[in-house]
Amino acid sequence: MRLHREGTPTLLLTIAVVCAALFALWNWPVLPKPVIIVLTAGLLAVFGIIVWFFRVPGRNVPKGDDDVLSPADGKVVAIEEVQETEYFNDKRVQVSIFMSPLNVHVNYNPIGGTTSYYKYHPGKYLVAWHPKSSTENERSTVVVKHPRHGEVLFRQIAGALARRICTYSRAGEPAQQGSEFGFIKFGSRVDVLLPRDATVTVKLGDRVSGSESVIARFNNMA
Repeated sequence: MRLHREGTPTLLLTIAVVCAALFALWNWPVLPKPVIIVLTAGLLAVFGIIVWFFRVPGRNVPKGDDDVLSPADGKVVAIEEVQETEYFNDKRVQVSIFMSPLNVHVNYNPIGGTTSYYKYHPGKYLVAWHPKSSTENERSTVVVKHPRHGEVLFRQIAGALARRICTYSRAGEPAQQGSEFGFIKFGSRVDVLLPRDATVTVKLGDRVSGSESVIARFNNMA
């Protein structure tokens, strides 16, 4: 396991603050020792949580050209037919995955092909499971065109705690299935919009792993 590069500024700042606080607590003790011990444990716990948040575990990407992989770790909170208005302007099947602050927050390409669209949208910070978060929150939209099955849209959505979406995809660049395309800091959500004839292989409440869990399969050749 390694730590994500997006965490470097946060981790450096946290180390500086924790070290300064610990130095002050133990070198200028103005509190009873039991209180100092409790505060020390609390500071170390906070640092541990931040390190845990920016972890990047190794993944075993399954080999399936007809498979759509989960773009994120988390819980499936929506499976529904929606009218997509940003890119396709038609009906799509949406699978939404909510990432809690304890989940890995790396985002992965669900299919392979060529990135055909990318756009960042500033917006609100509604809770990630809010019905309007897909269209009103800060978000980034990416579309990848599969060489056989056409295009799939996936959208990073900031939540109430998230304040930064990182997206590395750009139009015209290759996209490898299961490879990293972005990162969202703290609680957030990723929507995947599939062709209506795709077969969804997960159900509401399922826990999925980014780049490992198959969430859908294509049924036709575009």
